Amino acid sequence: MTEKFWRTPLFVLCCATCIVMISFGMRQTFGLYMQPISASLGWGREPLSFALAIQNLIIGLGAPFAGALADKIGTGRVLMAGGALYALGVFLMSQSTTPTEMLFSAGFLIGFGVSGCSLPMLLSIAGRVASEARRSLWLGIITTGGTAGQLLIVPLCQGLITNYDWVVAVIVMAAIAALIVPLAAALSVAAKTSLSAATQQTLGQAIREASGHSGYILLVVSFFVCGFQVQFIGSHLPAYITDRGLDAAIGATAVATIALFNLFGTWTSGWLGGRFRKKYLLSALYIARAAIVIAFISVPVTPTSVMVFAACMGFLWLSTVPLTSGIVAQMFGTRYMATLYGVVYLSHQIGSFSGVWLGGRLYDLTGDYTVMWWAAVALGILAALLNLPMDDRPVARMAAQKG
Repeated sequence: MTEKFWRTPLFVLCCATCIVMISFGMRQTFGLYMQPISASLGWGREPLSFALAIQNLIIGLGAPFAGALADKIGTGRVLMAGGALYALGVFLMSQSTTPTEMLFSAGFLIGFGVSGCSLPMLLSIAGRVASEARRSLWLGIITTGGTAGQLLIVPLCQGLITNYDWVVAVIVMAAIAALIVPLAAALSVAAKTSLSAATQQTLGQAIREASGHSGYILLVVSFFVCGFQVQFIGSHLPAYITDRGLDAAIGATAVATIALFNLFGTWTSGWLGGRFRKKYLLSALYIARAAIVIAFISVPVTPTSVMVFAACMGFLWLSTVPLTSGIVAQMFGTRYMATLYGVVYLSHQIGSFSGVWLGGRLYDLTGDYTVMWWAAVALGILAALLNLPMDDRPVARMAAQKG
């Protein structure tokens, strides 16, 4: 008897990709509010920058705990709770009129919500339902879903801001975020058998095994750089562009262009990760990012230079994710991938916090983003060097199982 589609791994892939489209895609709209909220409420850029920085930090801090909780009570329940909190936080953001209220809604509530339905959780699901041969590609497809959401949601959000105002835009985003709840319920039913698979290793043993692995430590440290770079650019690029005298619509178009090219870049990264050594691909990606930033800040800011930068950076935007998560699964297996990749993702989000907050802080102090651009370059070179000596081989336990 043919298995019903809604119980197949392919259906799980579809649901997970749709959740990432909403969860990640919507997060990329927050940079569009930087100027309208500051102008409407009479703030500088630091209050919203700090709230968004806290959001990124909370997402990272919550990801390992959300992964561990999912291993205990079920992935579907955690995903649904995360989606509900996400929608509530976005709605309350539209009602915030003080920096404290914005910190609570856009920072803490959205942060806790996203931690329950973020990439670590969804990538771990794909890792467990996909075959080993398809795993790297499936991780790339789900990650690509984030940029597909960015491509769809960012222009919608900018259109709402332009034609109505930022409050209306945020309320519409809250309604979209609420769709995560039914999608998570459907995914949970379809993936029930795969996600409940037993293993002799406990969660505590998995954490101790990873924490003593030098390659894992290097992976954790280097992923800080990815978060720093992409969140600084995602949150501050629209404002940087308008500071240089270009229209605000060009900033929104640049963010959408990043998403468009990342559709190809992330898929390509996942495909290459199944054929070449992932750590070397990561090193090449970080070096390429640094070179692209140097080129961008070395030429006059024009619509053409912005679009070229967005296209090049977009191709590399989330290309690190299928490679990084794939290395985690490669070294330790997929049973506790939500928790172990969640720890790696925490480093990413600490980097995100630093990139978003320091961008706003240094802008208010100096009046430009020069220091931040060069910091992104230096950190990219450092991450490339850290990945080269990484021991990415499967641990002895995994090697024995394969043997």
